[in-house]
Amino acid sequence: MNRLAASVALITALLLAPAASANDTVASMKAGGLVFERTDGITMLSEDLFLSAQEVRVAYRFLNHTDEGIQTIVAFPMPDIEPDWMGSVRGPITDPMRTLPFITRVDGYSVDTQVEQKAMLTGVDVTRRLQRLGLPLNPYWDALAGPVADLSEAQIAELVADGLLDSSIHGDGIRTSTGLWTLKTTHYWTQYFAPGEEVRIQHIYVPVTGGTTTTNVGAPGEQRSELEAEYCVDEPVRRAVARKQAEGFQMRDSWLDYTLVTGANWSGPIGEFRLVVDKGSEDNVVSFCADGVRRISPTQFEVRHTNYTPTRDLNVLIIEGDRYTD
Repeated sequence: MNRLAASVALITALLLAPAASANDTVASMKAGGLVFERTDGITMLSEDLFLSAQEVRVAYRFLNHTDEGIQTIVAFPMPDIEPDWMGSVRGPITDPMRTLPFITRVDGYSVDTQVEQKAMLTGVDVTRRLQRLGLPLNPYWDALAGPVADLSEAQIAELVADGLLDSSIHGDGIRTSTGLWTLKTTHYWTQYFAPGEEVRIQHIYVPVTGGTTTTNVGAPGEQRSELEAEYCVDEPVRRAVARKQAEGFQMRDSWLDYTLVTGANWSGPIGEFRLVVDKGSEDNVVSFCADGVRRISPTQFEVRHTNYTPTRDLNVLIIEGDRYTD
């Protein structure tokens, strides 16, 4: 199962990303793109994260605890767009930025971010090759249909042979093509952290979520181990889904992933961490792995931690319920 990862990553190699929805990190511009780097001078005082299929909101408080100002690039990778024949993808995927709006505020003021996008295939950057052919970096068929039609059969055959494209002509003579690369997008900007002063950073965006037309939870042949490992789906969740189905609901899966572990790459743990997951409707069922989960409303669940160092990323499964209609 391919997921659209929502991540803000801190890595020490060349940037391969924009997933899924994410902890801010610092970065420097080097040959080949953004390279994320650790900083020991800035502490994440708090992170307040809200996740739903309709909106992601995250608010941070940072403190430069040194005696000198720190100016650095701050990067926020967006969820990956990955090829996925097993499910549908919801959201404005035809837009080149993939998620609209994406809003960044620093201390209450709007910030215009720059954007870096890359097309990656098994760890290889194929961005320039696609651009030379006039192909969009978005791998989905609705974005590729027109541009692929402008290619020669030889060019299409070469892309297929190199594992970049899945393309076929149907009985009606219409060609359908899907890119097999992953689109990675990162928003970034230069930020100054004054010594001893707190900086508040907020992001708001509409996520692109993965999904299926029918749920895998409780279905014949359910990939039980994967659902349990990724989303902590257990018997109470299965029973809740079964009850909704018995009440006449058509249940389908929607998933949203969010990288938390890179929050540990600032100086020290996250002072105060709060997560709210909203399943969207009382007819939906939600499952995710976290300690200390408590319900705070009919649709919302909260997690709080102090001096928190994340040890795993957050994968949220929302099993959405729609009533059958005659």
